[in-house]
Amino acid sequence: MAAENPSVSGVAGRYATALFELARDQKSVDAVKADLDRFKAMLAESPDLTRLVRSPVFSADAQGKALVAVLAKAGIGGIAANFLQLLNANRRLFAVHDVIRAFGALVAKFKGEATADVTVAEPLNDQNLDALKSALKSVTGKDVTLNVNVDPAIIGGLVVKLGSRMVDSSLRTKLNSIKHAMKEAG
Repeated sequence: MAAENPSVSGVAGRYATALFELARDQKSVDAVKADLDRFKAMLAESPDLTRLVRSPVFSADAQGKALVAVLAKAGIGGIAANFLQLLNANRRLFAVHDVIRAFGALVAKFKGEATADVTVAEPLNDQNLDALKSALKSVTGKDVTLNVNVDPAIIGGLVVKLGSRMVDSSLRTKLNSIKHAMKEAG
């Protein structure tokens, strides 16, 4: 299955594929995805947790003890907790972000969904998110999950990446185009 999806490859792809197949067989794909998404959110919120996960300075034992405590506090258990502990035991915890992303891609493919990476200058409200989802659904024919990133550097507009396609309607890109056109003319 990993070979069918180019975004799922390497070490992260192999681990994600194994986890996905186990979760699918246990009929707990949604529960595992929810737990992994919760862990991913914790990583995003905590620089200390990110350092623990990524730093080779910590021993597997120290990482394991800390991981057990973090998972218990977050209420993450079952397959997801066992999997995260396996990553730690195999000294692959540093790849957890890529594994979670690859697992999400496998789940989306399994459910017939598409994932779009959207970059905006400021956060979108629910109405705009729904409009964007429905516009992308009309193009793809699939339900679309949005990964929204806020980057004020694009000034305005948005950049949408969906599979191998990208639409850049950011104000920054338009201004750069005008700048280049003026250089060529002058």
